[in-house]
Amino acid sequence: MLHTVNKSPFEKTALASCLRLAKAGSAILLIEDGVYAALQGTKVSDEVAAKMKDLSFYVLGPDVAARGLSDKPLIDGIKSVDYAGFVDLVAEHETSTAWL
Repeated sequence: MLHTVNKSPFEKTALASCLRLAKAGSAILLIEDGVYAALQGTKVSDEVAAKMKDLSFYVLGPDVAARGLSDKPLIDGIKSVDYAGFVDLVAEHETSTAWL
């Protein structure tokens, strides 16, 4: 399953809920304000990094750039994708869900 998270983990609980309920082998795509969860050195970075053994993480590169975060380091192992990569992820996964 592909999970998309579009809310900042510092304002909403969507990421925490997603991480708690996502099954091993799932992919998580951080979009819009959800991209803040991909940054190193935040209060959620250790939790995200710990989940990487069971889940694949992606971040939408244009959303990182739109927030002026292109110069900030991402958590090791999070892959940046463009819009075509977003479409590829949707096509690769049988189901998807959006965490709002």
